Amino acid sequence: MKQTLLHKYFGDKQFYKKILVIAFPIVIQSLMTNMVGLLDNVMVGRLGTNQMTGVSVVNQLFFVFNLLVFGGMSASGIFSAQYFGQENHKGARNVFRSKIIIGVVTLVLALLIFLTLYRSLIYAFLHEGSMSGSITATYQSAKTYLFIMLIGIPPFIFSNAYNTTLKEAGQTFIPMTAGVSAVIVDLVFNYLLIFGKCGFPALGVAGAAIATGMSRYVEFGILVIYTHTHSEKFPFIKGAYRTLKIPVSLAKGIALKGTPILVNEFMWSLGLTFQAQAFSTRGLATMGAININNTISNVFNIVFVTMGTTIAIVVGQLLGAGRLKEAEDSNRKLSVFSVLIAIGTSLILVILAPVFPQIYNTTDEIRHLATQFIFVFALVTPFNAYTNAAYFALRSGGKTIITFLFDSCFIWFVNVPVAMVLAHFTTLPIIAIFFIVNALEACKAFIGAALIKKGIWLNTIVE
Repeated sequence: MKQTLLHKYFGDKQFYKKILVIAFPIVIQSLMTNMVGLLDNVMVGRLGTNQMTGVSVVNQLFFVFNLLVFGGMSASGIFSAQYFGQENHKGARNVFRSKIIIGVVTLVLALLIFLTLYRSLIYAFLHEGSMSGSITATYQSAKTYLFIMLIGIPPFIFSNAYNTTLKEAGQTFIPMTAGVSAVIVDLVFNYLLIFGKCGFPALGVAGAAIATGMSRYVEFGILVIYTHTHSEKFPFIKGAYRTLKIPVSLAKGIALKGTPILVNEFMWSLGLTFQAQAFSTRGLATMGAININNTISNVFNIVFVTMGTTIAIVVGQLLGAGRLKEAEDSNRKLSVFSVLIAIGTSLILVILAPVFPQIYNTTDEIRHLATQFIFVFALVTPFNAYTNAAYFALRSGGKTIITFLFDSCFIWFVNVPVAMVLAHFTTLPIIAIFFIVNALEACKAFIGAALIKKGIWLNTIVE
């Protein structure tokens, strides 16, 4: 019995070796990106509370944009993963073209929204109610950072088209190399331009935005040059730009299966932003503390988040090849692995919770709130890991309407209303509100488990 359970939920050495080949480069890339994000955040945090909070507000807005880009690429990506499983490079090429089209549309929309609505968007997160920070100074820092960050939007979008397609092909080393190179540029120039080192001007938050923009152009350049100069390894890129026309059948497939993913990523990220806005009504200190919590949590959640991408690649290719039983078995083992990693992550976060906020040049009020937020987030991390795994499994089988209901509808009909009601109609302290809203992830995990157990996601969606 014990042996049977071990075999059911845990793979052999060959299984984990295969997983590590795919996941390790993605983990390294994500780790580097988030570590630099952490160091960037700490460097900006050394400037003061207003600068740190202003940048965190803009990053919350860009979180929605980033997820919109991710959703657009993922909308097509479920097809390319299965095409690569069939070694159908013509199909993968057409999917890549659809990503370029989606990228152009996203670029235009993003610039229109950020350039016309920036004032209202920023002020939605700035409220009195704490002893920390100045609303006027925070707004100025946010505005400066936002306008410069817009320069890096085009390479970020089109890097994602190349990055995601290479990963769906099972090639994760090149995206890792490009990502690591970019974060090194970001880190170095953040240090030089934020504080004015080695003869460079001290530009503060403007320097942080310039460095990020530079890093995105570096990443884009590496991905484009390598992919096009190694077309024998990546046949999908041959003739990719001869036309941007795609077969009607594929366009319909992406519209039917992919649009829910795009809408889901946008609505989910927007839901989290509304949730954060509800928290922000308790004062500027809350936004500063959430920024610190998110910074360290992003670093320590890398591995289980990466497991979602790994599930999308491994399970997607198995489904495309028609190996449904193997796909089901691999998903179960990967989900268990993801949750175990998350439990280890939680223990580390509990240890670091009282220490990490002390690095920031901010008030004791913000440091105390941040410590409590990190404790809460540590408790719900294993549930986050499982819902992340369930989401990618459902999506890999083309059940995108269900993922929309599972992800976006849950946050909009459960999380956001609870956050809004507690923030506006109760006198509960922000720590209690933060705990209640995040604890809802446990309910979502049970729903995800039920959907996975039914096996409705075990489908081949490409011919």
